[in-house]
Amino acid sequence: MAASCDSLLPLILLLCLSVQAVDRSNFKTCDQSAFCKRQRELKPGQSPYRALLDTLELSNSRFTLQLINDNNKVRLLLELYRLQGNMTRVKINEFKPLKPRYEVPDVLISDPITETLSVVAQDENSLVLSLGGKDQRLIVSAQPFRLDIVEGPQVLMSLNSRGLLAFEHLRARKDTSISHKISSTVGSMWDSLKSMFSSKNESEQATGQENVEQLTDEDGQIKEEEDKPGMWEETFKSHTDSKPNGPSSISLDFSLPGVEHIYGIPEHADTLKLKNTDGSDPYRLYNLDVFQYELHNPMALYGAVPVLISHSTDRTMGIFWLNAAETWVDISSNTAGRTMFGKILDIVQVSSEAPQTDVRWMSESGIIDVFIMLGPKPVDVFTQYASLTGTQSFPPLSALAYHQCRWNYNDQEDVKTVDQGFDEHDIPYDLIWLDIEHADGKRYFTWDPSKFPQPKEMLQGLMDKRRKLVAIVDPHIRVDSGYKIHNEIVSKNFYVKNKDGGDYEGWCWPGNSGYPDFTNPEMRAWWASQFAYDQYEGSMENQYIWNDMNEPSVFNGPEVTMHKDALHGVWEHRDVHNLYGLYVQKATADGLIQRSGGVERPFVLTRAFFAGSQRYGAVWTGDNAAEWGHLKMSIPMCLSLGLVGISFCGADVGGFFKHPSAELLVRWYQAGAYQPFFRAHAHIDTPRREPWLFGPENTALIREAIRQRYALLPYWYQLFYNAHRTGQPVMRPLWVEYPDDVATFIIEDEYLIGKDLLVHPVTDEGATGVTAYLPGKGEVWYDVHTFQKHDGDQSLYIPVTMSSIPVFQRGGSIICRKDRVRRSSSCMENDPYTLYVALNSQGSAEGELYIDDFHTFSYEKAKQFVHRHLSFSANTLSSRNLATDSQFSTASWIEKIMIIGGSQPSSATLKNADGTESALEFEFDSTLAVLTLRKPGVNAAVDWTIVLR
Repeated sequence: MAASCDSLLPLILLLCLSVQAVDRSNFKTCDQSAFCKRQRELKPGQSPYRALLDTLELSNSRFTLQLINDNNKVRLLLELYRLQGNMTRVKINEFKPLKPRYEVPDVLISDPITETLSVVAQDENSLVLSLGGKDQRLIVSAQPFRLDIVEGPQVLMSLNSRGLLAFEHLRARKDTSISHKISSTVGSMWDSLKSMFSSKNESEQATGQENVEQLTDEDGQIKEEEDKPGMWEETFKSHTDSKPNGPSSISLDFSLPGVEHIYGIPEHADTLKLKNTDGSDPYRLYNLDVFQYELHNPMALYGAVPVLISHSTDRTMGIFWLNAAETWVDISSNTAGRTMFGKILDIVQVSSEAPQTDVRWMSESGIIDVFIMLGPKPVDVFTQYASLTGTQSFPPLSALAYHQCRWNYNDQEDVKTVDQGFDEHDIPYDLIWLDIEHADGKRYFTWDPSKFPQPKEMLQGLMDKRRKLVAIVDPHIRVDSGYKIHNEIVSKNFYVKNKDGGDYEGWCWPGNSGYPDFTNPEMRAWWASQFAYDQYEGSMENQYIWNDMNEPSVFNGPEVTMHKDALHGVWEHRDVHNLYGLYVQKATADGLIQRSGGVERPFVLTRAFFAGSQRYGAVWTGDNAAEWGHLKMSIPMCLSLGLVGISFCGADVGGFFKHPSAELLVRWYQAGAYQPFFRAHAHIDTPRREPWLFGPENTALIREAIRQRYALLPYWYQLFYNAHRTGQPVMRPLWVEYPDDVATFIIEDEYLIGKDLLVHPVTDEGATGVTAYLPGKGEVWYDVHTFQKHDGDQSLYIPVTMSSIPVFQRGGSIICRKDRVRRSSSCMENDPYTLYVALNSQGSAEGELYIDDFHTFSYEKAKQFVHRHLSFSANTLSSRNLATDSQFSTASWIEKIMIIGGSQPSSATLKNADGTESALEFEFDSTLAVLTLRKPGVNAAVDWTIVLR
C-alpha cells in the first residue's frame, strides 16, 4: 500500500498490531479504569442514601424528591416520569451541582409523552405511586432509598435494592481553591449554560457558588471520602488524563426477580445471552478501535448501545441507560431476596428459591437517566424503545443486495476489471467499495489523481450497468495547509480542542490529523454541505459513503482513541465519547439527503454507533478474522444489535484479517446471504478473494448463495419497511417469536428473518450435518430448497453438503420472491414475483407484499407505494390493499404461485377486481404436496382472488 512519508509511522504501527490477535494491554480492564475500580469496591447492602419524603413535589407529569447521602450530606434530586406506552423514566442528578453535569442530547427523537402520576398511599418511610393499568405501582422506600415497580403481587424490577447507588458529586480539590478548580473556559460560559436549565425546578437552578457556600457552611459535618488513586488524575501507559472536574462517576443497580436470561448491551464478541460477570470484568461500553478482537470477551468494541433486555416466560422488559460516557455493566445471578413493603401493600414474599438477575450500571460522568420499558411482550419492548430513539432507517433496495469490498481496489482499471469479473462469472452485485487509498494522500472528499483521475467516468460506467459505488470518508482530517477541508475547519474553529484550548491533533491514516467536533450542530451542517456535487468533486448520485475509524480512532491516543480531557465546547470528551460515531454518521447521512434536494434515501455504513444510530444507516461488526469462530460469532453479534434497534447489521464475509480456506469462504457467503448487511471485505495484506478465484466449483457455490439473496430481496425489503415503521428487528432470536419456549432462550446458532424464515448456517469446518431446532408446537416448517415438511417443537438433524444452506419457511406464511436474478437489484425492479405459500396445519397462510420506487422518500412524502396483504384460507388465495390512500403503479406482475403443503384441486380460477374470471394452468407434485400455478398474469398492485376447487 502506497503511503506518504508522514503517514508511514501510524501505518507501520497498525499493520504490526493487525498481524496478531488484539494486544489486550492497549485497553483497560476494570481495575485499570479508576472509576470502575472505585465503584466495584462498594459493598452491597450499605447504601448511604435516604429519600427525604417531605421534599416531595408532584405535578401531573413529574414527581420529584430529594435524596441525601447520610455520609457526606450531599443531596441529589430524583425525578420520576410515567411515560406513554408502559414506560417509566428515572433521573437522578445533583441537587445543587458545582456546575452542570452532561445530559445526552439528540438521541431521543422527541420529548417522551408523559402520563399522569398520582400518590395512592404514603407513610413515614414510603409512598406508592400509580403507574396506570394492570395495578402497576411504583413504591418509593425512604431509608435506605429504594424503588420497586410492582404489578399486583409481582415485583417486576427493583432499583437500589442492593444499595449500590453511588453518585460522585462535583467538588473542589482539597489542595486547590475553587476558582482554580473550575477552568476559565467553563467559568466564562456559566451564564449561557444556566439558560439550558431554565425550565427545571427552581431548586435545580442554584449556581455553582451557592453549592460551594453550602459545602463550606457544613464542612464540619461532611464526611468526604478520602482521595483515592485516579480521582483527580489518571495515567494509563504513557497517557495522563488531567480530570479537571475530579471524580464524577455514577452507579445504580437493578434487580430482576424471576429472570435468568438477559440480552443486549452490544457491542461485544460474546454469547447472545449475557454472562455472569462475578469474578471477571464487567461488560464495557466504550467505543474503541480494536484490531482483530478476541471472541467470548466482555471488552469494549467499536459501538455501544446501553440497552439491556430481560426475558422470561412471564415477561420481557428493557432498561435503557442514557449515558454516553465510558460505562461498565456488571451482571450477577442469584436467588431473589425477600421483599416486604410494610403497611403499604400486603405482598406475598418472593420465594427464596426464585431466580433473580442483578444488573449494575457504572458510568464515568453525566447523570443517571434511565428508561424502564415494561413490555410485557418482546414486541412491546421493541415498540417502546423505538418510540424513544426511532426506528431503523429504510435503505434503498440496492443496499440490501450484495456489496464487494477490499482494502483497497487499486485504481479505476481495477474497479472496471472486478466489475467485469462479476458479469463474466454471472454473479450479481450492486455496490463496489473503495477504502482509504482512493483519496489523494488520505485527504477525504478527494480522489488520487494518478489512480482515480476520472472518477465520474468510473461512476458513469457503473451507473450504465445500474450499479453503485461506496467510498470511505473518515472523520480524521489531514493537517495540511494545502487541503481545503482542513483549512475550512480551521477557519470555522470546528476542530475538537485539547485541554489547553488548542486544536486537538493525533495520528491516524493521513499522519497528523485533526478531529472535527461533530457534537457541534454547526459543524455537522457544514460537513453535510461538503457532500454536495459541487463541493465533493467527482462524486455522483450513485456514490454512497462509508464512515470508518469514528470511535474516534487516534493511533497515538490512550486506548487508541481521543484523550478524555479534550474539549467539545464546554464539555469534556469523556462526557460525549460514545456519541461521536453517531454524530459522524448523522452528518454524513444528512449530507447525502441534502445533495439530492431531499429526494434520495442515503446509504451510510458506520463502524462506531450508539443508541439511535439505527436512524442513519448500517453497521458492521468490525475487524474480524478469517476463522470459523468469527463466522459463528457474527450471528449473536448481529442478533444483539437487532434487539436494541439496529437491524442493518452484517460481518465482513470471509473475515477481514487472514486468508480463508475455500470451505470457510463458501460457508461465510452462505451465512452472509441470510444476514441483513451482505458485504465481502478483506485486509490489504490478504490475497485477492473475489468470488471466482477459488476454482469453478467454489465459484458456483458462492454464485448460488448470492443468487438466493437476490431472489429473496422482496422479502428483505418488506421486512426493512416494517422495521422502519414499527421498530421490530429484521434478524431476530427464536425467543422473540416463541417467548414461552424456554428451549429457544439460549439458541444463537440459528435465527429468524422476520417471523417466517428460519436459518441455521453451517459454521463448523468439515460439517456433514447440523441440528436445527424447529420451534412451535403444532406448527410446521418447510425446507425452502426441497419443500420437505417438518413438524415444529423438535430438534432436527440435517445432513449437509457444501451446497447446503439450511433454511425453513414457516407453515402459515406467504413469502414473495423474484426468481429471475439479474446482474443487480436495479435491473430486477420491474421483474415479476413468485409467491411461495406455505400452508399451516389448518391449511391457511398469510403474508405481505411491499413495492415502491426502491430509492426515494416518495413512499413517505407522497404516499407512493404498494402495500398488500396476501392470504390463503378455505382454498382461496387473495390480495388485498393495505394502503388505500397510497398512489403508486408498478410494472411488476405475479408470474407464478407455489402452494406448499396442500392438495390437488380439480380447477383453479382467477377472479380479477373487475369481475372477470379465467382458468389457470397448474401442476401438482403429489410427492412433495406442491401445487404450482403458472402465469396468473395479474399486476402486483391490484386486487385479485384465486379459487381452488
